[in-house]
Amino acid sequence: MNKLFTSTNAILMSLSLTVAPGATALAANTDDMVFIPQGEFNMGSKDHSDEAPHKVVVGGYHIDKYEVSNAQYREFMKATKHPAPAYWDDPRLNSPNQPVVGVNWYDSNAFCEWKGKRLPTEAEWERAAKGPDESHYPWGHKIDPTRANYGQNVGKTKPVDSYPEGVSGYGLYNMAGNVFEWVNDWYDPNYFQVSPALNPQGPAGGYNFANQGPVKVLKGGSWLAPQTSLHTSHRFWNQPENNSYGVGLGFRCAKSADGDSMEMVRYHFMHSLISMGKERWNDALMSIDKALENDPENREYQETRKMILKEIKN
Repeated sequence: MNKLFTSTNAILMSLSLTVAPGATALAANTDDMVFIPQGEFNMGSKDHSDEAPHKVVVGGYHIDKYEVSNAQYREFMKATKHPAPAYWDDPRLNSPNQPVVGVNWYDSNAFCEWKGKRLPTEAEWERAAKGPDESHYPWGHKIDPTRANYGQNVGKTKPVDSYPEGVSGYGLYNMAGNVFEWVNDWYDPNYFQVSPALNPQGPAGGYNFANQGPVKVLKGGSWLAPQTSLHTSHRFWNQPENNSYGVGLGFRCAKSADGDSMEMVRYHFMHSLISMGKERWNDALMSIDKALENDPENREYQETRKMILKEIKN
C-alpha cells in the first residue's frame, strides 16, 4: 500500500500537462484541425441551472478549426450519395464557404465518420471554446457584437473563417454564433452535477422533453439566437433525428490524439489511488477496472484491484 501511494505523486506530475494562459495551440495536420492538449479546466458556469460548475480533465485531442462548410459537405454527398440537408438550395445559406446547415445529428455523425473523425464530446467542445484562459466567451469575458454572428444582426450565416478577432484562445473560429453545433453527448439538465471528472462522455440517454424523444446537446449559439446563448458553457438541445432550427444547425469534427488511450489508463490508475486514500473503495474499484480494461496484464493494477476488493469485503 505504501509503495502504491508513494508512486501517486510521480504519476500526478507526469500526467499534469496543461497549457499556460496565452499559449498557442499546435496545428494537428493540414486538415485545418487544432490540437488541444490534455489538462484540467472548469466546465460549466453560474449562468443557468443546467451548467453547474465543476472541474474536468480531458485527454489530448484534435478539433476542427472551422465549422464544416458547404463545400466539404458537398464532397461527402458526392462520395457517399448521402442526401442533401435542408436549406441546401437557400441562396442565403449555400455559398461554398458558409457552414453547412439543416443537418441533424445523424448527418453530422456520418460526415465525421467518413472523414475518419468523430463528433466532439461536450467537454472537448467547451474546453476548445474557453481556451487556456477559460473565457466566458471565446474571445474573453465581455460580450462584443463585432466578434460573432448572432441575434439576426447579419441575417444569414457568415463564411466559416469569419470573425478572426473572435477566435478562441486555441484559435478556433465561430465557437460563438454563426451555427449551433452538434456534439456527441446526450443532454440531461442534471448531468453536470454527477459528471465524472475524467473525460466525461455524457449521460447514457437523453432527457425526454414532453415525450418528444431524447435529446442531444447543441453548443455555441447561432446567427438567429440571442446573446444569452453565446457564452462558452451554454447548453441547448434537439432530438438527434430533428433538423428543426435547421437554418442555424451545423457542426465540426474532432479526433482523438495518438497515444491518448494509455494516458487515460494512467489517469484511471491515478484516480483509483486517490480514491483509496480517501477510503472511497467503490470509486477506487470503478477506476481500476477502467484501467484494467485497456491494460489487463498489468500486475500493479491487478494487485491494486485485489487490495480494493479486500477492503470492500471488510
